[in-house]
Amino acid sequence: MLTRRSFLSTTSLAFLGLQRYANAQVSPRLIAPFGPLVPDAAGIIDLPQGFTYRVLAKRGTLMADGFKTPGKPDGMAAFVVAQDQLVLVCNHELSQKYSAEGPFPDNSQLPADFDFQKSYNPGLGGKMPQLGGTTNIVFDSKNGKTLSQFLSLTGTDRNCAGGAMPWGSWITCEEPEELTSERGKQHGWCFEVKATSSPGIQTPVPLKALGRFRHEAVALDPRTGWLYLTEDRTDGLLYRFLPEKKGDLTRGKLQALTLRGKPAADLRNYSPESTWPALAEKLHATWIDLEEIESPNDDLRHRGHAAGAARFARGEGIHWVGDAFFICCTDGGPSHRGQIFRLQPSGTESDDQLELFLQPEIGDLLTNGDNLCPAPWGGIVICEDLIDASFSPAAHVRCVTPAGKIITLARNRFAGEFAGACFSPDGKWFFVNLMNPGLTLAITGPWEKA
Repeated sequence: MLTRRSFLSTTSLAFLGLQRYANAQVSPRLIAPFGPLVPDAAGIIDLPQGFTYRVLAKRGTLMADGFKTPGKPDGMAAFVVAQDQLVLVCNHELSQKYSAEGPFPDNSQLPADFDFQKSYNPGLGGKMPQLGGTTNIVFDSKNGKTLSQFLSLTGTDRNCAGGAMPWGSWITCEEPEELTSERGKQHGWCFEVKATSSPGIQTPVPLKALGRFRHEAVALDPRTGWLYLTEDRTDGLLYRFLPEKKGDLTRGKLQALTLRGKPAADLRNYSPESTWPALAEKLHATWIDLEEIESPNDDLRHRGHAAGAARFARGEGIHWVGDAFFICCTDGGPSHRGQIFRLQPSGTESDDQLELFLQPEIGDLLTNGDNLCPAPWGGIVICEDLIDASFSPAAHVRCVTPAGKIITLARNRFAGEFAGACFSPDGKWFFVNLMNPGLTLAITGPWEKA
């Protein structure tokens, strides 16, 4: 069981009193079981000695279906589909203003045989679909190479993160700047994409029972089949979906987290004078039902908060690890360097336990955590979102081990964020996206040193 005590038993409260960048390098919390990062001669990603990376996908290159590899790769998951074969389902956080990074070879003309029924939003008059969506990458895990890549969902808007489902699907989440598009359709939904190795755009069906808001990520409680959802807004909520039938995400009840005895709580800790919530403080969380979840006025979070739901600071990555969910809130805390919450569901509709797990205050270690995933050796791996270069000179991939130690796994040589972190089920390959310049990488090396 991964608990806060096991994380921090041999250390002081993590991330409190972290020194400035120069001094933090000698912190006893920092370990380097893989050795220091070695500058990459190709200028893409710095890794420890003995680790190598392979480029699986690159923005603008032609895919097997004749479309271009879209830019801005974001959330992602890996699925086993055959022996020595994986499928990565990868989001692309594209809106119409990034038309040059879209999947269509000619931004003003679609292929003659394009099926508009396979585009959620084909645009007014069917002139140009919304550019967000997903690609599937078929990966040979034995030889470490891409077998094929193709467009699997299109016509959606700014597909940010999502979550892998145990039945072989990826739930991709829209995070539109504006929920109501001027191009004829509403956005702010979740869609299910099958992790198939067979090329073809899948029919887009919005999962309206999961609500309409600026979705970020989802994660499933494997015991109950309940879904937990984050909202990337500075005044966002944390949601829970209880399906009528386990595994069916089309019907059910959407709820928002509230704290027993503290209705409409503010968990963002934005004020420099704020001491609440404190690290490791046990908070009793319960849930309230939400109404009008399709939210035509984009006010679901406001109505939820007025009814007692707690506010979070840009909820992003969420993942089930051990017996709990770990949740990144990208710019929470007095210094806006982010927070990580731990939510331990009770397995019933009664009280759950919530705690502020980590909150970096000074220095650049684990700055602005975004996507996250479990580490095969224990702990959690976290992608940094480079929101403010004054916090950190570059975005990194960090790991917090079960012993409370901090490992730096990689450094991004571009001015942009890491995203889509996930491991192959056997732990051999670590997959990650560089949103800028639009690369999907597979990394391998002596992970056993951890």
